[in-house]
Amino acid sequence: MHGVKKRHLRRAGGIRVVVHPLFLAAGILSAITGGFLLFVAAVLAALEHECAHAYAARRFGYVLDRIVLMPYGAVISGDIAGMGRRNELAVLIAGPLVSLATGIFFVALWWLYPETYPFTELAAQVSFSLFFVNLLPAYPLDGGRILRLLLEPIGKKRAKIVCGALSVLTALAILGLFVWSCFSSPNFSALAFALLLLFGAFGGGSYGRINFSPKRFLRGVEERRVAIEASVPAQNAIRFLREDRYLTLILFEGGEYLGELTEEEFLSALSAGAYAEPLKNFLPA
Repeated sequence: MHGVKKRHLRRAGGIRVVVHPLFLAAGILSAITGGFLLFVAAVLAALEHECAHAYAARRFGYVLDRIVLMPYGAVISGDIAGMGRRNELAVLIAGPLVSLATGIFFVALWWLYPETYPFTELAAQVSFSLFFVNLLPAYPLDGGRILRLLLEPIGKKRAKIVCGALSVLTALAILGLFVWSCFSSPNFSALAFALLLLFGAFGGGSYGRINFSPKRFLRGVEERRVAIEASVPAQNAIRFLREDRYLTLILFEGGEYLGELTEEEFLSALSAGAYAEPLKNFLPA
């Protein structure tokens, strides 16, 4: 994590999805070998997983910058400079929790409507697998990044070294499973997953942030006025930001009007990392 810096921030926009060439190759191969349904289920589960990260990040003023669809998952990239440790943990945990909740939903559905089991068994298996696999202590998985944050008290450099080493060891263990499988039926999925972990051993995804762009005024934007209690933390108002609206926060305290906070003033406070401070602190003197 880097210290908080005042800089231009990027406004929240749509998610840019990039398809890796090997992703297309994996899709074609799955269709030839009869595993296309599993491939589609895995892609949908991965996208749901990443959207959970995106939603959680949006709550703290960050957005997913770029999602790359890989043969065995999706990787997020961007910039997390300035995001607090606790907030980043919440964003990282959101993905696995949604995957777990989805799997539990399907299991509960079987109790209520047993006839849905043949149609949802695969989706449940993929969701549970995504939950457990993403908690492995290896980059670029969520588990690796969560472990790095938990180890930060021993020093960021040491935490990064430890997590990088664990990532390599995890990859080698999975590679060992592939070698062992070669004595019967080679598991090429294990090989591909091991290579993914080796390449991402010292990586980890991140997020972009929200900013104010004067260029919006060239085409004209509507104003969005929101009345809100002045004592609430700044991060509670992030959800009102929209790309196609100019936000004005009307602050009240105990039913009494205090003043108005412009979008520039609000985002300036966020860029300084003042997420937990009450909105009234940012009113012009």
